Amino acid sequence: MPISRDVLLNWPIPEKRHTYTERDTILYALGIGLGAEDPTSKHELRFTYEKDLQALPTMALILGYPGFWFADPGTGVNWKSLLHGEQGFENFQSLPTSGTVIGRTRVTDVIDKGADKGALVFTERDVLNAETGELISRLTSTSVLRANGGFGGPAGPVPPVHKLPERSPDHVCDLSTLPHSALLYRLSGDYNPLHADPAVAEAAKFPRPILHGMCTFGVAGHALLRTLCNCEAKRLRSMRCRFTAPVFPGETIRTEIWVDDEQVSFRSSVPERDVVVLNNGLATLTQG
Repeated sequence: MPISRDVLLNWPIPEKRHTYTERDTILYALGIGLGAEDPTSKHELRFTYEKDLQALPTMALILGYPGFWFADPGTGVNWKSLLHGEQGFENFQSLPTSGTVIGRTRVTDVIDKGADKGALVFTERDVLNAETGELISRLTSTSVLRANGGFGGPAGPVPPVHKLPERSPDHVCDLSTLPHSALLYRLSGDYNPLHADPAVAEAAKFPRPILHGMCTFGVAGHALLRTLCNCEAKRLRSMRCRFTAPVFPGETIRTEIWVDDEQVSFRSSVPERDVVVLNNGLATLTQG
């Protein structure tokens, strides 16, 4: 059945109460790849060792996740043809290294790009401190429903993408992923078999399991922290970008960085295949 804009805009996405520990915070950092190059690095031990532990800013993406609600038949979504198009976060305070949060997710818009181009679903998730109700983080996401276009909804407006500077990047940071990166990252909550099962990957037309897009996003966040912030988590306030191609575990992620005061543009690629995997990236920093 075709999707309905009104149904999706009013879909009752369940509120998620999420309790996590310092072990989960460390596991997330290990899944992103911290400690792989130098497990004794004093900067990376801030995220991988319980002494003076910090949470990576990008860990906000896994907090209060409501589950894959698109799979409910009532949505009308052909979820097997869904792609994660864009992702962003803004942190309003440093992420706690442990605690209980509440995730409240809502659909903010549904755009019809046409029968041959699919539909776009925009969502926001607020991550709140369960005890105080304070807003910790706001996440934004765009899902591309490749098989659900042409349902008669509005064709716009669509938020413009961030344009990268035309000059050469100010910094370039290469970070290697591990052959088992996807198996490690999935322990932070995304158990999609596409990232572990060769048969599922083959059915999806991939030669082998791919890395989670959220993991690739986290690697880019690590590159920004490492290059510009001296690995001080509180300095990376926000990030957003487009997903443009998958990464295979074991590949290198090269992040090009342009700095214009507190505004930072970025793009990530896999040099082994000369393919851009994250594009039109924009981050904001705070002073150290």
